[in-house]
Amino acid sequence: MADTTEPFVLGVDLDGVCADYTKAFRTYVAKQLGRDEAEFGPQHSWRIEECGWGVRDREHFVALHRAAVEEERMFANMPEIEGASDALWKLSDLGVYIRIITHRLVLNWGHQTAVSDTVSWLQAPRADGRPRIPYRDVCFCAKKTEVGADLYIDDAPHNIASLRKTRNDTICFDAPYNREVPGVRAQTWSEIVAIVEDRLHERRELAKFEH
Repeated sequence: MADTTEPFVLGVDLDGVCADYTKAFRTYVAKQLGRDEAEFGPQHSWRIEECGWGVRDREHFVALHRAAVEEERMFANMPEIEGASDALWKLSDLGVYIRIITHRLVLNWGHQTAVSDTVSWLQAPRADGRPRIPYRDVCFCAKKTEVGADLYIDDAPHNIASLRKTRNDTICFDAPYNREVPGVRAQTWSEIVAIVEDRLHERRELAKFEH
């Protein structure tokens, strides 16, 4: 049974949920390969080498990703997914504990750049002076089931599958590469806010029942 005396923890993925990795990496790949980005279709597969962008194989992807992160500082300069900042601030103001859970340390070495640029992006000031994302902590972790949260948001099919397999409440953030994933799904951050508000209401009702 959930502990209703503790803050509601929202486990939030970064790439594809808060930060637009697809757009940032597609722009970098087009520049490196001398191609027109307009020629690239959507990221219809989780494996970018299958998307027809000119990324030959996994090794080529890793090399491009490493250069984008370490040389172009992609993690510090990604565009925001529309509505992420405003939605997370709304939830934070409601008392939700925002826990960022991301697997950005996928490559050996280069961790200092990845971590520092991630934090710089999260804390970049908005027009109102608040940081972009009101996170309380950030976890760099591949196995997201090992990090506690009351509700998770992710876009990666394999992460969603493993979280749900261990009976974790999980929202699939809609993307072309996860359309086959069943269950709770959100296409916008406004929909995520509505789902979280429902969970908060359920928790309050449970607290009334327990008392």
